[in-house]
Amino acid sequence: MNLKNQHNHVKETIFLSIPIIITQIGHIVTGMVDTYFLGKIGKTEQAACILSNNLYVLLLVFSIGMSYALTPSITDVHVNNNEREKANLFKNALFVNLLVSVFLFLILYFSSPLLAYMQQPDDVVKMAIPFFDVLIFSIIPVTLFFVCKQYAEGLSNTKAAMYIGIIGNIINVILNYVLIYGKFGLPEMGYMGSAWASFIARVFMGVAFLIYVFKNKELNSFVIYFKEALITKRHSWSLFKDGLASALQFTSEAAAFVIAGLMAGVFGKEQIDGHGIALSMAAFTYMFASGIASTTTIRVSNFLSNNNLIGVKKAINTSFKLTFIIMGAMAVVFICLNNFLPIIFSNDAEIILITSNLLLFAAAFQLFDGAQVVAVGALRGLEDYKVPTYIIMIGYWVIALPLCYLFAFTFKMEVYGLWIALSLSLGFVAISMVLRIKYLISKLITPH
Repeated sequence: MNLKNQHNHVKETIFLSIPIIITQIGHIVTGMVDTYFLGKIGKTEQAACILSNNLYVLLLVFSIGMSYALTPSITDVHVNNNEREKANLFKNALFVNLLVSVFLFLILYFSSPLLAYMQQPDDVVKMAIPFFDVLIFSIIPVTLFFVCKQYAEGLSNTKAAMYIGIIGNIINVILNYVLIYGKFGLPEMGYMGSAWASFIARVFMGVAFLIYVFKNKELNSFVIYFKEALITKRHSWSLFKDGLASALQFTSEAAAFVIAGLMAGVFGKEQIDGHGIALSMAAFTYMFASGIASTTTIRVSNFLSNNNLIGVKKAINTSFKLTFIIMGAMAVVFICLNNFLPIIFSNDAEIILITSNLLLFAAAFQLFDGAQVVAVGALRGLEDYKVPTYIIMIGYWVIALPLCYLFAFTFKMEVYGLWIALSLSLGFVAISMVLRIKYLISKLITPH
């Protein structure tokens, strides 16, 4: 009976995770597609794209984090069949998240000239500024997409985001080719065509998902109450407060990698490209664990809402086991193919060498990276935001960044020193998060 129960946990986790993983990978693939196409043009264009996308990722993960607060709340009211409250939460989530995204866009749009003062190669910065300005504008439709995604996942619907994400990525690939090279009678836009391709694809994804939520019978049960739903201080503040904690968790890690990328830029465009390509591949594998983490949030929230504490524990354990298997396999892939994978993105011998070496570091931290994101997902399902935020801030800002500077500049290890420092900080965060879960579980479940 125990084996059958465990099998059901594994089956449900995989069933929910696969669409989320595909959706999450889609957002990373968008940047990887840009990197691929621009790598065929030149390493300066590729470096400008990588620099812009690395900074854009800060906005992307902040937006993801802000929207995550919606899922546990929606799960709770859905379990209790409270459609009126569902409408209130969705409308307030749209309001809060879109307001934050517009605010961030305005700040970053007028701040983009500051790229010139970040000690990056001049020719890279010159190309990166207009590219970045287009990318950050897409954060508004991306925010719309993630609010709809987290709402749907609160109802355990993970497939809608997957289908829309796949179509969006197909649009991005086609438009990259068409706009960069000026096909089918359209003007040849060069490297800027890649930025506009990503923007158009993201607009499609945001608008399409919003329409889908209101039209799909499985998701639109709240619609009859939506018009009368009000933007209230109670709902908005709760979503903002919990969303901000979650956003800071996501952004703290991403910011550490972005700042490491800026440090890499001090050593030249080859190290920017090597760091960026290796990081995009590490981010690709991270999304497998991130998808399982989102599923963990959904399942833990469901079990907690039904006061099934044994189910909470089994859901968390199942997620960790699956993550270790997947991320372990990814580590083996990086080790075995470290000399082959970089060739996909660059023809430059020095960039290929740097990337292949960095993939060995990426292999080393796969298990830690997977464990820490799944732990965050579990803690989010347990509605524990404050302590994980402190752990992440310490791990990436107090430990990672000082060590990045120490290893890269003082010990003159350059980009390799950055990745050693980031690996150590991932290990600290993973271990601390797991200990936090053990502490909370011990309070929730009393031994029989």
